[in-house]
Amino acid sequence: MATTTDGSLLSAEMNEEDALYEQLLLQAAREMQSQLPTTQESKQIRPQPGFCVKTKTSSSEKVFINICKSDQIPPPPDLSEEDLVALLESEDPSGYRIPMSLGEPHAEVDNSGNGCTAYDIVINSKFYNKIQHNKLFMEFLMTVGFEGLENKYNLELSREWRMLKNRKFLGSIAEQNIRTKSKPVIQELESSTPSPGSCNNPLISEVESTCVEPEYTIVAEPADDHPSFLVAEISLPKVDSAGSLLLDLGEDRIVLWARPDLYHLDIYIPYNIVQEESGSQFNRNTRVLTITMPVQPA
Repeated sequence: MATTTDGSLLSAEMNEEDALYEQLLLQAAREMQSQLPTTQESKQIRPQPGFCVKTKTSSSEKVFINICKSDQIPPPPDLSEEDLVALLESEDPSGYRIPMSLGEPHAEVDNSGNGCTAYDIVINSKFYNKIQHNKLFMEFLMTVGFEGLENKYNLELSREWRMLKNRKFLGSIAEQNIRTKSKPVIQELESSTPSPGSCNNPLISEVESTCVEPEYTIVAEPADDHPSFLVAEISLPKVDSAGSLLLDLGEDRIVLWARPDLYHLDIYIPYNIVQEESGSQFNRNTRVLTITMPVQPA
């Protein structure tokens, strides 16, 4: 049974001993974070126009969303319509994720000469072609895209939208920076050589029944306000080295796999993580993975 210090994220009370431990942990985490390398890389892409949809915010302000395409965006796993329906009806529909790049808002003028706001969403070119001929995947993309914009920019968008017939793009196409690598390097406190071997990407493969969710704690600093960063400690007693770990940090998620089929953890974080500044360290003696995650300002 996994345990999480939800109280720490929601300003729980701590006794003096816990507060001292947290202070020491966070001080060590700061020192560790300044020395951690990452494999973060990015590159600029110029997306191609696709189609434009019109919707509005909860305050009735007009919003236009440009759906663009690029071969530089990875495609989602190839699913049939029947597989997508089954997944959406399952207990965990979040298992199917669509890679996309969400652009910054830009002020534009609509056909009536009124000011409005436009957002650009870039998806894989082949997946774009797929949604053109499949209404279910089109609806699923728009739902995911709307939720992504709402979470990133603190919006509330109407789910009633319509596609513009004679306009593929509102405004001008701007280049976007996309991450080519986002997985932090997991450093070991003792040097070791990872065991050789290869493994399929478990993020898109079926979860084996032997995987269990490890115990973990998450500490926020400061605990009584919007945190500047989080520290997660994940207990992995069956793991010998960092070579068997695969860690993926999303903007609001921690996904961890320990191979071969030892542990699987997928945690939602109620804050936006600064992925490129995050880092992690695996202690071979205690067999605890510590992840430090700066948090974007409120």
